Amino acid sequence: MKTKKTAKQKAYGRGLWAESLAALFLMVRGCRILARRYKTPVGEIDLIARKGDTLLMVEVKARNNLGSGVEAVDIKTQKRIENAARFFVSAHPRYQNFTVRFDVVAVARPFRLRHLDNAWQARS
Repeated sequence: MKTKKTAKQKAYGRGLWAESLAALFLMVRGCRILARRYKTPVGEIDLIARKGDTLLMVEVKARNNLGSGVEAVDIKTQKRIENAARFFVSAHPRYQNFTVRFDVVAVARPFRLRHLDNAWQARS
């Protein structure tokens, strides 16, 4: 017997799919994925990647269209990701001298991606 998935379960599955696709996209572009769904006491980062001496803190948004994914990262979400990024760097001192960049990858079905690098600057 097939059970119906709740809206929350569908959203979770869609998020995992989008994050996997975004990770593959970043790897093809020369990034090394350091962490997925990195959880801290102050927030979560969908993907943490490294390219050269730059750390990418990536928020992945699965949406019906690519534009709404990028616009969905509000100030509150940005601050949460910034705090989680500080936590990551303090927990991994080898990355202290790296440049930290905040990116957004919007993913829409079937396989459309929009990568906005340096989507915002960290606040002090």
